[in-house]
This record gives sequence, C-alpha cells and structure tokens, in this order.
Amino acid sequence: MIESYTYWISTALLSLLYLASATLYIVKRAWVRQALTDLGYPTYLVPFLIAVKLLAVAAILSRVNVGLSDLAYAGAFYHLLLSALAHIGVHKPKDAVPAAIGLVLLGASFLTQNAARDEPSPDAPAAAAYLITP
Repeated sequence: MIESYTYWISTALLSLLYLASATLYIVKRAWVRQALTDLGYPTYLVPFLIAVKLLAVAAILSRVNVGLSDLAYAGAFYHLLLSALAHIGVHKPKDAVPAAIGLVLLGASFLTQNAARDEPSPDAPAAAAYLITP
C-alpha cells in the first residue's frame, strides 16, 4: 500500500515538475534560450525539449505501452542527469537543485511502479534489486 502511494505521489510531483518546466519554456522563451546558451547548448533545442517533456509525462501517466513508459523514464533520467551536470559544470550548483529533486522523484516513481500498475515493468524489479542489494 505504501509503495502505491509513493508511486502516485512521486509520479504526480515529477509530472508537475516537467509540465511546469515545459510551460516555462513556452512562456519565457527568450529567457530559456539565453539560459541554454549560457549552459553551452544551442537554442534550437527549445521546441524539441518542450515536446519531449510533454510526451514523457504522457507516456508515464498513460502507460499505453510498458516499454514506451520505461523508455520515457530512461529519457527523463538522462535529461535530468545532464541538466544537473550542465549547471554544475558552469559553477551554478544551486540551479541543479530542481534536476536533483527530479532525479529523486524519478527513482521513486520507477522503483515503485509495479506496486501501483496492473501491467508490471520487467525492468523495475531488476533495477530495484540492484539498488537494494549491498
């Protein structure tokens, strides 16, 4: 029961983080372009990142296909990890905090998804066993 609550709370918060980020990318487009430039990324990534963030939320929440959902988790993992590392790389570690929070939420959501969903992910138990064993 607690795993089910953990899944839904962490997934909801992760989804809100991604939706808020995509909204920020749309509303404050010039600011986001400058921020990406400061991190060393090209500005043509903005529309792509908006689409990817929205599609990741849709894939994880709808879970139309378990493989697609797991792919969205993997993509979000790499996105959040690279985002945190980019901010740390330009010596702005406080700007990496949202990505670090996102990584924690992502991990909690991924590792508890089988307790809350009807169709289990074959990858989640293996990942959970790897993290739990010393």
